[in-house]
Amino acid sequence: MTSLPLARRRRGRQVLRNTAVGWSFLLPNFVGFAVLTLVPVGLLFYYAFTTWNVFGGAEWTGLANVRQMLHDASFRTALVNTLYYTVFHIPLTLVAALALALLLNRRLRGVAFFRTVAFFPYITSIVALAQVWNMLFSPGYGPINAFLRGVGVANPPGWTTSADWSMPAVIVVGTWREMGYYMLLFLAGLQTIPAQLYEAAKVDGANAWQRFRAVTLPGLRPTTFFVVVMLTIGSFRVFDLILVMTNGGPGQSTLVLSQYIYQKGFVENQFGYASAISIALFLICFVITIVQFVINRRGSDS
Repeated sequence: MTSLPLARRRRGRQVLRNTAVGWSFLLPNFVGFAVLTLVPVGLLFYYAFTTWNVFGGAEWTGLANVRQMLHDASFRTALVNTLYYTVFHIPLTLVAALALALLLNRRLRGVAFFRTVAFFPYITSIVALAQVWNMLFSPGYGPINAFLRGVGVANPPGWTTSADWSMPAVIVVGTWREMGYYMLLFLAGLQTIPAQLYEAAKVDGANAWQRFRAVTLPGLRPTTFFVVVMLTIGSFRVFDLILVMTNGGPGQSTLVLSQYIYQKGFVENQFGYASAISIALFLICFVITIVQFVINRRGSDS
């Protein structure tokens, strides 16, 4: 009878010891998350309803920042440019990444080297990439326009110096830079498709295009959904590439929401208004992501 309470106490001490060990692993990460992410996000939602320039206290203004956004022509321009970049960047990167994955999913000599080459731009310094592409896009002496003149184009585009062509130039560079990363995700997805499905399709007389539609695309559905979600969020958050390539110009032709937030906050010290724009960007990404999840679930159930 006396050994039973003793055994319970030992088990209780062991549970407490295991709990303490578990919390010792979790607490450092949780404290870092709370200090560096949770608290700043909470303050962001507060400052969005204030006017604050870092110096002095924040003055509560209610929905004044929201009303300012509704009448801010630069905000509308940045929103339209962000949507422009997103609408073209997502399908181009998706198609390019999938094509690369299909091409490099075969047993070819040197396939590991070509996979590395395709992925390398994603890990290369964005500043270096932007400078190289700016030289390639140079209207006067860039090799791209030199090639276009060589094939008979009398007036090639001005690219990053033109308000009409600067955003297409940024989209091209963004697609080229990111397609290698998403290629790896598609490669991982292709490895999960059973080879027996392709063999059965061949036995049934399906050609390459029919096997792609009936086997590859359905098998890549989870991977494709993940890639689209990540591309959507990344496209709305694009900042560094545009900052170093065009700095939002010429004029405001490549000004996007992330850069506009940076300008209002760290250049003009309007941190309250910048916080309100940040929340608007967050809500846009949140709503679009929820819609994507709903569409994907309905497609999976059907």
